[in-house]
Amino acid sequence: MKSKDLRELGPDELAAKENDLIQELFNLRFQFFTGQLENTSRLTEVKRDVARVKTIRREYELERTKHDQ
Repeated sequence: MKSKDLRELGPDELAAKENDLIQELFNLRFQFFTGQLENTSRLTEVKRDVARVKTIRREYELERTKHDQ
């Protein structure tokens, strides 16, 4: 998922997306440790997507506090 696409989402949608990605990451790790995961690169992709979402949520938070001052 591209950062550009994530920036189009609102704060609530980003929170939901983060929860979905964390759940997917959990499932992928479970599959990995049980030997059922065929595409191990998907783990890295999802980790990076989670980091992107967290970064964008933090930017929104900083922007909001900047405007509140």
